[in-house]
Amino acid sequence: MESRMKPFFDKKLRAAGNLFGGLLLACFVNLTASAAPWPTKPIKIIVPFSPGSVQDALARSFSNELGVALGETVLVENRAGAGGTVGTGIVSKSAPDGYTLVMAAASHNINGTLFPKLSFDPIKDFTSAAYIGTSSYVMMTNSEFPAKSVAEFIALAKAKPGQYNYASAGNGSASHLAMAYFDSMAGIDLVHIPTKGTGDAITELLAGRAQAVIAANVAALPFANDSRARFLGVSSEKPSPFVPGIPPIANTVKGYVFDSWFGLLAPAGTPRDVINKISTEMAKLLKQPEIIERMRRQGIEIGNMSPTEFNQLLVKDFDRMANVVKSSGAKAD
Repeated sequence: MESRMKPFFDKKLRAAGNLFGGLLLACFVNLTASAAPWPTKPIKIIVPFSPGSVQDALARSFSNELGVALGETVLVENRAGAGGTVGTGIVSKSAPDGYTLVMAAASHNINGTLFPKLSFDPIKDFTSAAYIGTSSYVMMTNSEFPAKSVAEFIALAKAKPGQYNYASAGNGSASHLAMAYFDSMAGIDLVHIPTKGTGDAITELLAGRAQAVIAANVAALPFANDSRARFLGVSSEKPSPFVPGIPPIANTVKGYVFDSWFGLLAPAGTPRDVINKISTEMAKLLKQPEIIERMRRQGIEIGNMSPTEFNQLLVKDFDRMANVVKSSGAKAD
């Protein structure tokens, strides 16, 4: 009996040994992977809007320096479409290894309410990688348009409802919502012309095909002295130091305030040590005089947040933007 049972127990012991060995190997692989150096290949920042857009200009203003700091090339790739949801969706489905990031802004959360059938969840499918800062917006019109102030613009629009238009970076973009929110609060009716980026929207304005644009500082400031454009107001509660002499829109439309955060997001599940490395190196860059000056020229107010704090901001801002979308009556055209 004992001799017959011995092969049985030997087989069980071998199976247990194989299982234990497999577990040890898996643990070793995981430990090796987590301890492996990062990065070891180029990192890609996806800009979900066209070249010349707000996020595009911002990403390109620090990508080279971030690459040097991380020891690998940082590439900026434009994947525009559907108000930023095309490029953002690509990142949400990318491997959570830190090699694919999205240059995000307020539009990231706006889309969560504006588009009910997104292929991704703006909160659950992402984690913060590096906070950069905030920006207010500028309401612009073509210099040949007769309005020379926000009040005059509103009066003209009310006199001809539905006959004037505004351009934006696309459905769900911050420039779309900023203007839809303004329309709602001012009680006017403008036609929306969505494009693939803020640069394209401003091109429509300068060509006279659009009467207005509300654009982030980074996109608007290069046209401060352009004879084809006129700045009517800023979206901040108080006058902006980046746009001296231009009054807040809130002076005319009481309670109107609109701004946007900017930062790098990674797919959910990206290792914490990778996130911390990106965040740490970005924070160092934002203290360098040349980077500070670039941000100043773009009208970006640099901020300092840990990844945890940035994640908390994302959740809070999602609720804020949901309320703005609903109160503005904005629709995805």
